[in-house]
This record gives sequence, structure tokens and C-alpha cells, in this order.
Amino acid sequence: MEKKATFFEKAGAAYGERDFVYDEGLRKHMLSIYNMMASGVLLTFIVGMGLQMLGMPAALAANPAGGVLTMIMIFSPLVYVFFMGREIQAGSLAKGRFLYWSFCVLMGLSMAFVFEVYTGASIATAFLSTSVAFAGLSLYGYTTKSDLSPFRSFFVMAVWGLIGASIINMFFGTDLFSMAISAAGVVIFSALTAIDTQDAKRMYREGHDEMNQRAAIWSALALYLDFINLMLHLLRFIGIKKD
Repeated sequence: MEKKATFFEKAGAAYGERDFVYDEGLRKHMLSIYNMMASGVLLTFIVGMGLQMLGMPAALAANPAGGVLTMIMIFSPLVYVFFMGREIQAGSLAKGRFLYWSFCVLMGLSMAFVFEVYTGASIATAFLSTSVAFAGLSLYGYTTKSDLSPFRSFFVMAVWGLIGASIINMFFGTDLFSMAISAAGVVIFSALTAIDTQDAKRMYREGHDEMNQRAAIWSALALYLDFINLMLHLLRFIGIKKD
């Protein structure tokens, strides 16, 4: 005689099925974030390397007004990103995606000057080192049971301090000060990689497609910034400049 399932057995099976659906949805959500973030990094590198190969940094250096234009291109992504947050959260999904991809292109303009300064081997080493570190840190942020959110405010304030120190270093800095800034940057953006990954996981809401798509754009931007900044600080720390 076939044994009938009890109420608790049925409830347990239903709960297990729900967990599977949630986990599968979360996996797809995180995969969409990583795909968007990686595609953004690729786009930035294509634009930056293309402009460097076309000689844009060298042409600006030879132009009397090139110094001003160079500063605008280097700092414009910093200004642009401040206006993106509100639009990604409140605007349409299409606008949010456009802002993300246009920001990646704008970062490519800035990265062209980095590619002009450092050797290809240094850039490749920094990129591979960043990729390995990013993967490990992001995995930790995804799997850890510890709540990393209390540390966010500290590291966000540290980013502002890092920006201020970098600006001062442009005018009054020394090699030792530059190395200290780079080391601090590696620590700060390593921590933010784990924190932003955990936040991306937390923002997922089962069954809320539009909300999840909006959250995916925001999280992809955050992780993109972590990756690019971590790589830049590593490059300044270990990179070899061209003769």
C-alpha cells in the first residue's frame, strides 16, 4: 500500500522547490551582472586602446590646448558618474543601459592616456592580476555569511579621501606619496569588490523583473568601477612606464 505524504512532507517539498527556483533566479541575476560588467570593461579597453593606437594622447600633448582637453577627458568620468545614479534608479531601463554603456565609452577616453604611459606588458600583468583578485574577492562577497554592509560607509569615505589625495599628488606629490596612494587604493577597492558583490546579491527580489534589471545595471556599474580602479592602482604600483 502506497504511503501518503504527510502535510509536513508536502510543505518541505514545496519549500525545497521554492528554494531551487530562488537560487536559479539569483544565479541568472548575478550572471547578468557579471556579463554586463565584463562587457563594459571590454568596451572601455577597446575604446582606450583604439584611441591610443590612433595617436590621440600624443596629438593632444602636441596641441597648445591639449593640457586642458586632457584634464577634461581624464576627470569627465568622475563628474559623469555622479549624475548616473539617480537616473539609473528613477529613469527608464533603456536610459539606464544607455548611461552605463556611454560611461564605459567615456572611461575609454580616459584610459587611452593610461595606455600611452605604461608598457603593454605592464597593462597585461595588471589586468590579469586584477582579474584573479576580483574573482576571489567577489566570490568571498557572494558566499560569506558575515554582514559586510557596516564597512561600506568607511570605505566610501576612504574613496573620497583617495580622490583628494590623488588631486594633491598631481601638483605636490612625490614618488613615495604616489606609492602610498596606490597601495591604499588596492586595499580600498578590494574591500569594495566584496561589499558590492554582497549588495548585488541582496538586491535581488524574486519575481520582480523590472526591479531586478534596474538593480543589475546599478550593481554592474559598481563592480565595473571596482575592477577598473583596482587595476589602475595595481598598475601604478607595479607598472613600468614607457621610455
